[in-house]
This record gives sequence, structure tokens and C-alpha cells, in this order.
Amino acid sequence: MPGGPGSLRAAFSVPDPMHDPRPTRRVLGAEHRSPLGLAAGFDKDGEVPLALLDLGFGHVEVGTVTAKAQPGNQRPRSFRLVGDRALINRMGFNNHGAQALAKRLARARRSERGQRAVIGVNIGKSKVTALEDAAEDYRFSARLLAPYADYLAINVSSPNTPGLRDLQSVEMLRPILEAVVQEAELTRTRLRREVPVLVKIAPDLHDEDVEAVARLATDAGLAGVIATNTTIARPDSLETDRARIELIGAGGLSGPVLAGRSQEVLALLRATLPTDAVIISCGGVSTAQDVQERLDAGADLVQGYTAMIYEGPAWPGRIAQELAG
Repeated sequence: MPGGPGSLRAAFSVPDPMHDPRPTRRVLGAEHRSPLGLAAGFDKDGEVPLALLDLGFGHVEVGTVTAKAQPGNQRPRSFRLVGDRALINRMGFNNHGAQALAKRLARARRSERGQRAVIGVNIGKSKVTALEDAAEDYRFSARLLAPYADYLAINVSSPNTPGLRDLQSVEMLRPILEAVVQEAELTRTRLRREVPVLVKIAPDLHDEDVEAVARLATDAGLAGVIATNTTIARPDSLETDRARIELIGAGGLSGPVLAGRSQEVLALLRATLPTDAVIISCGGVSTAQDVQERLDAGADLVQGYTAMIYEGPAWPGRIAQELAG
């Protein structure tokens, strides 16, 4: 049928995932046709995860979703730094809420294609929820979404929800991790399927804080860490005019400029986490060589987002084919 999944795959030369001869890698209990996945933020409400997988991603992370629906920050809230192939965003977790996402994922999982799809779910704190109530806010979303997720990602690192990054401190993070792990365990008991839990951290953490979060994640029974989110820094290496950057204002910066710090955090995590812990490396990934370097440095999977904005929808399929040789 014109415009259907088959024609989409043909247009971008992506193999049919149901009959794909390429070898897979097993991570987080799922088979990945490509080590490159789509980071959270693109499909916040889980509207097109299967179509995104058809483009050639090995997995798609939907969200960030919050317990309560919220409109996000005032527009404009996303900006291109074209000379740097970068983005600044201050979306503010605009989404329709965990209940709406659960219904969409339930529909997607009804088909054989949907059951095979590797879909992670990224959950964040509702803006109206006080920091001291964050654990229960995350728990609510985890309870609704764990049955449909290949893994849950706890987002405490977006710079666009007031106070959210404060939750990366060990004292505030522990109850959140424990609440989500408990809900994942309840899902395992009910449905007899594992739902690994990861935490997504910021590149702006000091090295010792990265190590502290890694140790806490291990103690709390998490499967691993996603590193990194966007940065609040505005490095001098940016080519975009500083007046333009100042005019844009607050928000998380992503793109190639993030690659160096993301690689540093990857090395710190690999040295601190147990050998069987999973690391998903994200930040500054543009080419197949970038992906391979992250894998060689100890990442189990890699995620991208900004590069697709500049390279277009053929990007993930091209990366997958180049990595397959």
C-alpha cells in the first residue's frame, strides 16, 4: 500500500525488521538490529515508535513523559545553531501524560510487529509536583508504563524543569530509583517479564558525582545508566555568534559540541559500574565511526537525536548499514 511501512523502508533502503538477516546484539533482554537508538525527546507521546524503528533505529526511547499531562514551556522553545549542527531546547516535558502514553503503547504491542519492537520509556517529574514528592510521581508513571516498556529510563537530568537536576544528588535520587525499581519488580511478578531500569544523567555533573550516581544505581538494583542528557554550558568552541546564543537564552544544548564530555562520562561510568551494567552513550553522535568509538569505549548501546534533525530520516538506516559492513 502506498505510504505504508514497506514503502517507507524501501525509500530509505532499510531492511524489513521482520525478515532482517543482520546479526543482532542482545542488550537489556532485547534483540537490537542496530546499536544506534533514538534518544528520548523526539516522540514524547509514543505516537510513531514503530515508524521510527522502520527508519533503521535499533530501539526507540519514547518520552519524556510525566505522571500528569503538561503543555511545556512557552514557545519558541527549540532553536537551531546551524553552524554548529547543534540545538538548544527548553521544551519543558510537553506531553499528554503517562495514562495517554500507556494506552498508545498498549495498542502498539497488540501486533506481532509491536511485540518485537524495542521501545524504552523515559519518565520525568511533573512540573507541578514538589521535589519532596518526586518519588511518588515517578512511581505513578512507572506503574502505568512498565508493562509496555522494554526498559524504563529515569530522567533527572533535563535542564528545563525547575529543580529537576537537584534530584541527581544521591540523597534525593535514592528514593526515586527505589520507587521505580519496586514498580518494575511488581511488573515482573505479574507479567513474568523483566523491565530493566536505567537513570539518565547530565553531562554537567562533576566527575565525583558521576561516580556517586553510578554506585547508587548499582546499590539500588538498576540495570545501568544513560549518559548524557543536554548541557547547560555554552562552550567557547561554538561557532554561532555569542549574541545569537545569548538571545536564545536558557535551554539544553545538544550536538557535536557535547561529544567530548559524553565520552569522558562514558569512561568514568565504565570504570565505576560493574562489568555487567549497561551503559547507553548519548551526546554528539553523528557518524558510524562515532557510534563504533562509543561501543569500543564500553558502551552497550548508543543513542542520537540532533544528528537526525540535520541529516534527515535516512540517517539511522545509513548508520546501521555502515556498521554492518
